[in-house]
Amino acid sequence: MTSVVVIGAGIGGIAVAARLARRGFRVTVLEKNSAPGGRTAVLERNGFKFDMGPSLFLMPDVFRRTYADLGEQMEDHLDLVRLDPTYRVHFHDGAWIDLTGDLVRMREQLDAIEPGSFDAYLRFLHDGYSHYWKSIRYFVDRNFYSLGEYLAPANLPLLFELKALQKHYPHVSRFFKDQRLRAAFSFQNVYLGTSPYEAMATYTLLQYTELGEGVWFPRGGMYRVIESLTAVAGRNGATFRCNAAVARIDIDEARRRVQGVTLENGEQIPADIVIANADLPYVYDKLLPPSPKAERLKRMRYTSSAIMFYWGLRGPRAPELLHHNVFLADHDYKRSFDRIFQDLTLPDEPSFYVCAPTATDPSFAPPDHDNLMVLVPVGYLNEAQSQDWDALTDRAREAVLSRLARAGVSGVRQRIVFEHTLNPLTYRDTLNLAKGAAFGLSHNFLQVGYLRPHNRHARYGNLYFVGASTHPGTGLPIVLISAKLVAERIATEQPN
Repeated sequence: MTSVVVIGAGIGGIAVAARLARRGFRVTVLEKNSAPGGRTAVLERNGFKFDMGPSLFLMPDVFRRTYADLGEQMEDHLDLVRLDPTYRVHFHDGAWIDLTGDLVRMREQLDAIEPGSFDAYLRFLHDGYSHYWKSIRYFVDRNFYSLGEYLAPANLPLLFELKALQKHYPHVSRFFKDQRLRAAFSFQNVYLGTSPYEAMATYTLLQYTELGEGVWFPRGGMYRVIESLTAVAGRNGATFRCNAAVARIDIDEARRRVQGVTLENGEQIPADIVIANADLPYVYDKLLPPSPKAERLKRMRYTSSAIMFYWGLRGPRAPELLHHNVFLADHDYKRSFDRIFQDLTLPDEPSFYVCAPTATDPSFAPPDHDNLMVLVPVGYLNEAQSQDWDALTDRAREAVLSRLARAGVSGVRQRIVFEHTLNPLTYRDTLNLAKGAAFGLSHNFLQVGYLRPHNRHARYGNLYFVGASTHPGTGLPIVLISAKLVAERIATEQPN
């Protein structure tokens, strides 16, 4: 029986382990932390529960297909609730809009902000719909084995149809004149850790994904996905070892193959195949011998990072907040992204996201208490200049509390009875994310498809990669597709 070691129990590592175990491979998953999940972790303290990473359940069909491929029905594992409105967007002038699948409600709100904009909105949604399905079919849900295959004559027209050479914000501006609506329909690039001024216009697919396919919430939280897939993998025969940090991947250079891994405690674990679910740039830099590829990866473009606040609050839920809420930057929208992606710091007036899960699931807080998770986008770690993350965290906290008060969510500061924070240093040290970039490598035109780091090592043919920094990219459903593609490739190239 072919033995497989998976480094890292993020959702990609869990899913590929489950798929290969079901095919009869002997799979061991090694996780450096005390529990599986990676970025999709959970924090439970004093009766409060927090999803520490992803909080939007998108593209449910991808999850459904994953469970089906494993002989399961998603509905037997996850109790999904569709959230509508998907979220409330707060503008700098005190106005707000609820993004909803209710077209009548959207028409009323849009026309109140920019009269006549509803027709443009429908065209915008259709644009996103076209981008979504063409991207999935032709570029995301498949492996590319050569540049010629990627740039085949049949694909070249699609690059123009998907507007891959256009930028997202200028493209959105063709549909809407009001600066607030332009921001409301472009900030979603933050989910990929990119700027709408640099991201491909292809990513109008994000708005269609939310408003067309829906934003969902699994009762019990996003960690239910991790728990259920881990259990399914275990039932199929995969073994999980936590507190098992990998120090290096062992190489048989003469045969140009990997032969297993060595843990930080010195234990050697042989394997016929190794799959790295750890962040790909970290693997090349820390777990493999020095190489030109590792140096090239350091020069590639990275996503943003984040300062995170997890607040347990005394008192009832704030009615001004929906489950998902976005507070957009004051006035100079572009400048806020320049501060993140060019200056690698916290914007002077930051935008931020607030998740209030008790709006849907009261079990996330004790009785007469509330729970808020706040994400403030910031630059990744600046290797050329020191950054005072304690000071930046304090400034981010003050900016969030002040903006919430202006939006009518008052008294949050006085009601905090529990706080936990994360910053780019945490992402680097706890999750082994290169540069503390929370979403891995960026998704510009030169870093997608075949041009993104491949899911198999070029020299060591039995070393594979799964996760956000390899093809097809970041986001829970996309990483599930990554796991599917890797499992299919291994089944073809390394038959059991």
